[in-house]
Amino acid sequence: MASANKLTLFIVIFMLAGILSGAAIHEYASPDAIQAWSENITLLTDIFLRLIKMVIAPLVFSTLTVGIMRLGETSTIGRVGGKAMVWFISSSVLSILVGLFIVTLEQPGSGLNLSIPTETVDTGLAVSGMSLKAFLSHTIPTSIAGAMANNEILQIVVFSMFFGIGGASLGQKFNAPLVAALDVVSHIMLKVTGYVMYVAPLAIFAAISSVIATQGLGILLNYASFIGGYYVAILLTCLVLLAVGYMVLKKEVFRLVAMLKDPVLVAFTTSSSEAAYPKTLEQLARFGCSRNIASFVLPIGYSFNLVGSMVYCSFASMFIAQAYNIHLSFTEVTVLMLTLMLASKGIAGVPRSSLVVLAATIPSFNIPVAGILLLMGIDHFLDMGRSAINVLGNGIATAMLSQNEGAREAEAELVEQEA
Repeated sequence: MASANKLTLFIVIFMLAGILSGAAIHEYASPDAIQAWSENITLLTDIFLRLIKMVIAPLVFSTLTVGIMRLGETSTIGRVGGKAMVWFISSSVLSILVGLFIVTLEQPGSGLNLSIPTETVDTGLAVSGMSLKAFLSHTIPTSIAGAMANNEILQIVVFSMFFGIGGASLGQKFNAPLVAALDVVSHIMLKVTGYVMYVAPLAIFAAISSVIATQGLGILLNYASFIGGYYVAILLTCLVLLAVGYMVLKKEVFRLVAMLKDPVLVAFTTSSSEAAYPKTLEQLARFGCSRNIASFVLPIGYSFNLVGSMVYCSFASMFIAQAYNIHLSFTEVTVLMLTLMLASKGIAGVPRSSLVVLAATIPSFNIPVAGILLLMGIDHFLDMGRSAINVLGNGIATAMLSQNEGAREAEAELVEQEA
């Protein structure tokens, strides 16, 4: 616990150092020096994210497969998976409504009075193939080796589920050696993650310093209304998640949030919920969640329970419509929100995934895709919030499902011994 507190302290210190250094460089350095600093310092962030991604594929495959095999009967797998999907859909709807409520109340885009562009504007985002057909085709891997090589989390999840269900159907007599071997792999990957986390403070410093050096602190003031409203929506969504979690976990939900502070901070400062996955899994085990259920539910949540992305999509799409004075009817808003929710599933691994979803969806509602350019300059700061709440939402969901299944286990001492 002491080492976890030290990590949190170092993360906060290096984050503040990144802000101060970035502001000083932006203010006093030459444009060439700023560009050189931003391009070179981000090497630390790239190294950290590469190290984390190196761990993700084997960790997801091993933990999810072991979790499914240990759940046993396919009826148990179906029951837990069904409960997970019901909650994921419900939380997506709740988070969309929160974002929609705040953006409608605040109207951050009103007053910009932008004219609708007559020419197509290139946003630099690859949005081709975002149809339902393409999404479903992309879900099924043609090769598990290719899926792992490209860190396609949803494809790895699909293969692991088939592999795990097939293994579970053979019975414990046949699958016990494989379960034991994969369990060892998952523990090795968690150990490797512990070593990688020592690089996290430096990576966070580099990411923050680079953005502030390039954009300056003024970028936060220029978009104060939008950023402020967006983070109000994020905080309100957190409160909703905590309220629902309290109904199931009672006062234990506050202990859970305290234990998830490190992975949430990592996700917030690196703008990557994937970077927090191994630490989240470890902390859920320390909290007492069933290893099997956590290993089963958490990877699925990373594809289907992106509550932060839902808040962002609803908030950003309406902001762009307001900026261009486009008035949508209640029916159009409802269809737009449902479309955003469906389009967002399973693309967590795509860079700037929420922007991609917006770029693919809003043109169908006569909202100019060029409006995304209004957000791209501050997307890093917005991504920080949505990544953090994605981690928190998945952690609470996993703990709730573990409690509901009567599978909360007193594993904290065992985890401490293994650490």
